[in-house]
Amino acid sequence: MRAVQMTAVGGPELLQVADLPEPRITGERDVRVRLRAAGINPVDYKLRSQGTIGGVLPAVLGWDGAGIVESTGAAVTRFRAGDEVYFCDGGFGPTPGTYQEVKVIDERFVARKPQRLSFAEAAAAPLVTITAWEAVRDRARVGREAEKDQHVLVQAGAGGVGHMSVQIARLAGARVATTVTSGPKTELAYSLGAELCIDYTREDVGAKLRAWTGTDGADVVHDTVGGKTFTACFSLVRPYGDLVSNVESPWEEQAVQAMHERNLRVSFTWMPAPSVFGWAAHRERQRRILEEAAAHFDAGDLRVQVGATFPLERAADAHRALEAGQVTGKAVLTMED
Repeated sequence: MRAVQMTAVGGPELLQVADLPEPRITGERDVRVRLRAAGINPVDYKLRSQGTIGGVLPAVLGWDGAGIVESTGAAVTRFRAGDEVYFCDGGFGPTPGTYQEVKVIDERFVARKPQRLSFAEAAAAPLVTITAWEAVRDRARVGREAEKDQHVLVQAGAGGVGHMSVQIARLAGARVATTVTSGPKTELAYSLGAELCIDYTREDVGAKLRAWTGTDGADVVHDTVGGKTFTACFSLVRPYGDLVSNVESPWEEQAVQAMHERNLRVSFTWMPAPSVFGWAAHRERQRRILEEAAAHFDAGDLRVQVGATFPLERAADAHRALEAGQVTGKAVLTMED
């Protein structure tokens, strides 16, 4: 089968097409999936440029996949040959990812593909959907609090995770603002349900946010950017509000002081953790998120923005485009029949 291997740590040119043996079913609960598309995420190019977990090389990157079940293990009960599925699995080094034509995965971690989505759209969805869901619904508890009309700010609402966060917060009943640049990204955010779009390159985010909420910040801020954006978020959350981030960021003393003074609840999510550390129960919970999200995709309540598609053999070009910020939403690799 064709696969794209990361042969060393470094630039996109190190992603090389190879002919590898097709993986075989080894467990009773395994399903063998013929992949039709693989999503690309920032974590992919970070692993490529910084090294895989455990330093495993060569490695097949890619967390997201969508395809058709070809065969199943003897104890599989949830799927049969011909079923269309989507999932998040592997791609961090020790476990091969989805930049390949065939994938074997435990049925417990696989969900049925939303019928309304193409394979490319379905492959774009898993990691960003789970990340946004865990941040907005599970950690910040949007939609579960007693107060109505919660104000939520999503940083970078036209990005991969951000554009899902905007929709998930809106579905939970929140009023949503987001930071974007003017033009197509603003248009996308508004079309997804954002009530306020703030051009962070030209406008005072805090002033615009406070005028919109009528209070000293948002009830919830979801940081999908990290770095200086993370520390800037402390002043954007109202006292006793929630800040949740899915990006590793440095802590600055001044920002920590602001957190204490405003009595903020700060939390973090790292969606890959259950896969990396082998937390099977949490991986099953993430699969259930995909199942619930699938119903919303099929109802038209959620959509995933695919900004660019590339054939499998152009994975290096896809990485270049994503790293350069040339893709709005998600980039996807496609496999021809």
